[in-house]
Amino acid sequence: MALVVMCGQPCSGKSEAAACLAAALRSSVPDVTVRVIDESSLHLGRNESYKDMVVEKNLRGVLRSEVDRSVSRDGIIIVDSLNNIKGYRYELWCLARASGIRYCARQEKGEPSYDSNIFEDLARRFERPDSRSRWDSPLFELFPSREEIVESSPVIAEAVSYLTKKVDSKTRDVKVLQPTIATQSVRTTEGNSLYEMDKATQEVVSAIVEAQSGGLGLAMNKISLGADLPTINLRRSVGLPELRSLRRTFIKLAGQYSLSGRPPPTDADSAKRMFVDYLNREIGG
Repeated sequence: MALVVMCGQPCSGKSEAAACLAAALRSSVPDVTVRVIDESSLHLGRNESYKDMVVEKNLRGVLRSEVDRSVSRDGIIIVDSLNNIKGYRYELWCLARASGIRYCARQEKGEPSYDSNIFEDLARRFERPDSRSRWDSPLFELFPSREEIVESSPVIAEAVSYLTKKVDSKTRDVKVLQPTIATQSVRTTEGNSLYEMDKATQEVVSAIVEAQSGGLGLAMNKISLGADLPTINLRRSVGLPELRSLRRTFIKLAGQYSLSGRPPPTDADSAKRMFVDYLNREIGG
């Protein structure tokens, strides 16, 4: 799996280069799926997509979601849209890193299809890729004014070689991005682990307060949270301020651990088990 980002001035030949690269890849590795993602593939018009910042922001979200879904499958994705802005290229690089795949950028310099004001705005905001930046590396440069854009172009052949080369532990010239906790969190927007942990620990605290106020289980100093969860063993009565302090400390420790180890749990029961284990160590009998 690999992600290719096309960069260049509007009407400089990006779409033609993307089509040539896709054709060359399909010829080189016919068993690998190659997909080009651009405005037309999403049934969007160029002028309508860039007429103001609100519409462009919506396009950015649609494209990012489409790339996010596509990188989870086997194949090569070529993104030919909205890549003139450095910040968006960085977002795509993060997606590639979260998926643990290859990434590269292609730049062209140089089919009228833009309104003049939109063309001028996109050209003005173009930020040239820099191979020294992680999200612009490796960088393959194509100059349409000097060389023809065809499947056999040396730069396209070089990109195809990079994207299709077999990688093993001895490979040094091809870098496969490795996921980290920072990039993994990008892909877990729906099951936000911090939100789940905050909610789960609050439920445990509420259960303890309710049990103590009602005298439930205090004869044995045990509080049950359910059949599938561990029992809270108390050796003394614990007030709400102390419980809140323990909860804050636990969440802080869990966050520090996740930076160097596994990410926090994304389901409520796992978070409750961890919190109960912590409470039993700190205030348990």
